[in-house]
Amino acid sequence: MNWSALRGRRALIVAPHPDDEAIGAWELLRRLRRERAQIEVVVVTDGGASHPGSKRWPPDRLIRERRRETCRAVRDLGLPPSAIRFLGLPDGGLPADPAAVRRALCRAVGRGPRPALIVGPEAADAHGDHRAVASALASLPRRGERRIGYHVWPEGAAQGVRPVRITLDGRSLALKRRIVRSYRTQTGIITDAVGGFAMNHRHLRAFVRPTERFAVLR
Repeated sequence: MNWSALRGRRALIVAPHPDDEAIGAWELLRRLRRERAQIEVVVVTDGGASHPGSKRWPPDRLIRERRRETCRAVRDLGLPPSAIRFLGLPDGGLPADPAAVRRALCRAVGRGPRPALIVGPEAADAHGDHRAVASALASLPRRGERRIGYHVWPEGAAQGVRPVRITLDGRSLALKRRIVRSYRTQTGIITDAVGGFAMNHRHLRAFVRPTERFAVLR
């Protein structure tokens, strides 16, 4: 992909949950920033279902913190909070209401200048919310933009060859690892949940690889 062609143009990064933008496309975001693209990150769900039953981290507190985590991460790129749009749809509930997902993404995509690039999850992702976002994006009419997709779940599934690949050097790998680990609600600080997610070393190795791989979405 010719990144310089995106200079000064709008790029839309769609994350089903707070942290998917870092796992799926952090080095891509850095490349876009370097080319001075107009970056907007759209986070679809509120992230409030990742740690059910936690008394210390009830959903309202968890949602607020997950938003702060995303804002801190993109600030590392030099982007202001206004570059992030939180749609606030229910975490885990997207497959049950595909029309709501499509409406929300239609508004997000149609807001502002026409995007030159849309980046979102692949339809083959194992997570229901990711598939619902991919389906909603695929249903939106194209306006001449390029679309590429990243794969998060199951972790490590994106090892195969993809049409678009971005290689990370040692410094970039270390930076991405630090950013992914900065989403603390997902890396172990919540310990009293009934069945919450905690990113372990295996996840981290899978999420931070020497190459970010993207499928070209037709």
